[in-house]
Amino acid sequence: MSNSGQRNGKSAPKGGKRDYKKKFVKGNGLTKKKATPKKAADSNEIRLNKYIANAGVCSRRDADVHIATGLVSVNGKVVTEMGYKVKLEDEVRYDGARINPEPKAYVLLNKPKGFATTTSEQKGKTVMDLVANATSSRIKPIGRLGRNSTGLLLFTNDDKVVNRFTNSKKGVERLFHLELDKNLKLEDLKRIREGIRIEGNMVNVEEIDYVDNKKNEIGIKIKNTGNTILHTIFGYLKYELVRIDCVAIAHLTKKDLPRGHWKHLTIQEMNTLKMM
Repeated sequence: MSNSGQRNGKSAPKGGKRDYKKKFVKGNGLTKKKATPKKAADSNEIRLNKYIANAGVCSRRDADVHIATGLVSVNGKVVTEMGYKVKLEDEVRYDGARINPEPKAYVLLNKPKGFATTTSEQKGKTVMDLVANATSSRIKPIGRLGRNSTGLLLFTNDDKVVNRFTNSKKGVERLFHLELDKNLKLEDLKRIREGIRIEGNMVNVEEIDYVDNKKNEIGIKIKNTGNTILHTIFGYLKYELVRIDCVAIAHLTKKDLPRGHWKHLTIQEMNTLKMM
């Protein structure tokens, strides 16, 4: 009987020697299938349950339960998928309230002239350049100071503090030192103090007075987050603002904070700000 198709008394693999050699590597047994390269993980992504845990809401295990029950949304859409990944810039809300996994940071800057109050990189020199090394948390300025305005500007990533500033009923007081192109008439000062109607809208300030009896230098306290209201008031009364300097934000002042420098708020300063 012919031995063709046999080797060492055993049947050759189906398909003959050519197929056999394809399936075996000499001296090494079976060939190994090449592994498919894994897609590199995005270092900016984080599992949703970890994001929630890092924000101090609960443990990862409990976060999974909350996700499954539909209590968590990402960028406005409810997410119930386990293992879902989010980016740090995504808007994540738990039970309707926005959460943030970054440490809360509160930075006070004494802004110099020539820097725009914006987070945009298309506006030349901005206040973000001045606080770039203050913290790894993604802080933003509360309110605005014009490019040529100076003084205090507060940065934070704490939404609760931001809401205190932007709340139209409560707000947070800011004190400005203004220099006008001419003396402010006493009757105009009284009009501003009592509330002035501009284009059908009543514009009110908290306080206003002369500084050291200099008629062209004014101290004015407002609760608005921007300084547009200052231009509105004095422009309406035919005065030009030569200098705008924010000298205080609530209890925060420029003491020991030179122009162009920043500092982290103390625990006492933070607690006072949160209780306002």
